[in-house]
Amino acid sequence: MLYVILIAAIIIFWLVAVDRPVLKVKFEDGKIIREKGHFPPAFRHNVLDIAEHNPFTGELKVYQQRTGTKLSFSKNVPKKVQQRIRNVFPHQGFRSRGAKKSG
Repeated sequence: MLYVILIAAIIIFWLVAVDRPVLKVKFEDGKIIREKGHFPPAFRHNVLDIAEHNPFTGELKVYQQRTGTKLSFSKNVPKKVQQRIRNVFPHQGFRSRGAKKSG
């Protein structure tokens, strides 16, 4: 019985504590160093254009939530650049899992 409780605690810890973004992009001096996840081509083009004009070093993460998507930036990404990236973010390209396409 104790092992069942232990396994349940490990699973709950994994679901809550593990960082699981849908998209993770790392920048260094305005260039993409590493990307993991679905990076829509139009959004990628716009982010690279922003990074070319205002080079920065940092990380961008996109999380899928029930209410939609959430953008998260590392602390060394300037606020002005964060806002420009939020402005070009394609909310339709990152649909929540429960949302159905109307067609």
